[in-house]
Amino acid sequence: MKIKTIIFLIGSILLPLLNLNAQSADTLKYTSSNKGKFFVSWGGNRDTYSKSDITFTGDDYNFTLYDVDAHDKPKGWHVDYINPTRMTIPQTNFRLGYFISDHYAITASLDHMKYVMTNNQVVRGNGYIDIPEGDESAIYNNTFRDDPVYLNEGFLTFEHTDGLNYVHLEVARYDDISSLFGINNTDVFQVNLTESVGGGVLYPKTNAKLLVYDRYDEFHIAGYGLSASAGLNLTFFKHFFIQADLKGGFINMPDIRTTNNPTDRASQHFFFGETILSIGGIFRL
Repeated sequence: MKIKTIIFLIGSILLPLLNLNAQSADTLKYTSSNKGKFFVSWGGNRDTYSKSDITFTGDDYNFTLYDVDAHDKPKGWHVDYINPTRMTIPQTNFRLGYFISDHYAITASLDHMKYVMTNNQVVRGNGYIDIPEGDESAIYNNTFRDDPVYLNEGFLTFEHTDGLNYVHLEVARYDDISSLFGINNTDVFQVNLTESVGGGVLYPKTNAKLLVYDRYDEFHIAGYGLSASAGLNLTFFKHFFIQADLKGGFINMPDIRTTNNPTDRASQHFFFGETILSIGGIFRL
């Protein structure tokens, strides 16, 4: 009898406490705090580029092409985005982040863009090509004084198509705006507004064929980039999200390899715009 009385008294004390803890757990939603969470995402992009001046230098030439037009190389909706053996063929985005507070995260990102100089355009040129006679490329010897230059494939192919790789760090801010849409249970569906600023290096694999020299296509650290973005993040069931971003920035590449001769170089700088659609997951270890 005494044992039953003791058990009853202990239960009378513990059950209200357990019930209070359960109510607190229900009230404090998983999505109410971000600090300490990791997230990872994968997606695709479309890109636009401003016109740029491209300077080519070598032992026997030094010339600049002005206001050169370029475009991206979209793959469209394709299984290559999720095929592990072909994931670098489309224009893709990878992002890994960690929340240092409820609103701020540090991210490491790779934007795999593609840059293709538009062939068969006419641009202005300044400089010279003075290659010794007997070299096949000597057929292009000329002096340019703000003269029109026709960019056909025989004269120049210039692409960063595997790709224009922007490897960078970002500081990102996330704000839960679910209440603006009348959403109460954010553990089921949550809407976040995101912004970020960042910077990093350009590690392109440039596909270049200049004059009659052999095609060059190797990875090389060519310069740096700065960027800012804004986006909308839709999170489902606490752990899965879709995110759309508008991103813009500046790229400066003063050290682009163009031929197998290590003294041959190109340089350019331009602005870029990027639209990104990603899917991902967010979790706390």
